[in-house]
Amino acid sequence: MTTQTSVALCTDHYELTMLSAALRDGSADRRCVFEVFARRLPTGRRYGVVAGTARIIDAVADFRFPADDLAFLRENGVVNDETAQWLADYRFSGDIDGYAEGELFFPGSPILTVSGTFAECVVLETFILSVLNHDCAIAAGAARMVTAARGRRLIEMGSRRTHEEAAVAAARSAYLAGFSSTSNLAAGRRYGIPTAGTAAHAFTLLHDDEPAAFAAQVAVLGKGTTLLVDTYDISAGIRHAVEVAGPALGAIRIDSGDLSVLAGQSRELLDSLGATETKIIVSGDLDEYAIAALAAEPVDAYGAGTAVVVGSGAPTAGLVYKLVEVAGRPVVKRSENKATVGGRKTAVRRHKPTGTAVEEVIGAGCVPEAKPGDRALQIPMVRGGAVVEGLPTLADARALLRQNLISIPWEGLKLSAGDPAVPVTTIAGEC
Repeated sequence: MTTQTSVALCTDHYELTMLSAALRDGSADRRCVFEVFARRLPTGRRYGVVAGTARIIDAVADFRFPADDLAFLRENGVVNDETAQWLADYRFSGDIDGYAEGELFFPGSPILTVSGTFAECVVLETFILSVLNHDCAIAAGAARMVTAARGRRLIEMGSRRTHEEAAVAAARSAYLAGFSSTSNLAAGRRYGIPTAGTAAHAFTLLHDDEPAAFAAQVAVLGKGTTLLVDTYDISAGIRHAVEVAGPALGAIRIDSGDLSVLAGQSRELLDSLGATETKIIVSGDLDEYAIAALAAEPVDAYGAGTAVVVGSGAPTAGLVYKLVEVAGRPVVKRSENKATVGGRKTAVRRHKPTGTAVEEVIGAGCVPEAKPGDRALQIPMVRGGAVVEGLPTLADARALLRQNLISIPWEGLKLSAGDPAVPVTTIAGEC
């Protein structure tokens, strides 16, 4: 029998051994600043998308170590009595600042800044990274699909291709990125995302023939439903669909075959049958490249699943959580290929008068000099352990990302590999 653990225990063993040592030697209460950033973008990507911070803020507010989890830690020798007592009283009392969801990020962007004592900040590291690395990766891949779709609807349907909770988070990130709906009902309930879905091939196979299956579906969902027409022969399936529902049929879905060829043939057949307003939805292992390849075809909407929930080839955003300041003093990691820039960062994005983003400027230990067209990128999220009121909503994040993708140079939207869409300049010391 498995036991459900708290979110706080979804962490790495060494976070708590560090905590124990810091409590013993007195360094646990030193004031520190940790930052989340990416050293580089995933191969082939020109921008990252911030997603998941709202999930983090909600969790941090209730981040606790219940008695049964503490008992497990003690029984397995992970922590001593002193550390267990400290964890029993844990409440985050520090500050969190960061890029709003829907913001773009680039190498070095200080996506999230966590300030407080070493002890209270270090225990959040693994959880924060697990959320951001997943959600940002999904949002970036999904945003590329939205760009490739050129305004056509996208339905997220990847639940069966990932962990059950990852599926909910992925649906949220895809919606943030601009998808129209999700097949995942938990995401619909939890986050208010529109849900969609009609029938699988199994429903057709259940019935004695295709017309009977279509008739049963139309009887419940109406003529505006979407009928899956490729269980047997697509042409016959379309004819059966129109015979059952009439020319007012809402849509057909094609889930297999050469979608580019089949979309054109299906449009011609639908039109010849008088179903000129019936939409065509395609699905089946679609990613941004497959969607882009269908840009010239008469497709009205796309269903994407597997590629969405694995970040379309980049399942992690590659984010790290690093200590950059101790007791007001910048600290620097000098490891080869993993060096950090010390000091708390402040970031602005600079724009032309036309609104096009031209540069991201990061001040390390200083605030960049304000210039016309600058937009500050960090917002306060938690102060003294309390969540700041009026934080952006999921709808706000969708709108922000849409505006951000309009603001970057058009080269930054290409699906081919290239430099980051916006160059980043880091200034240390005097800004």
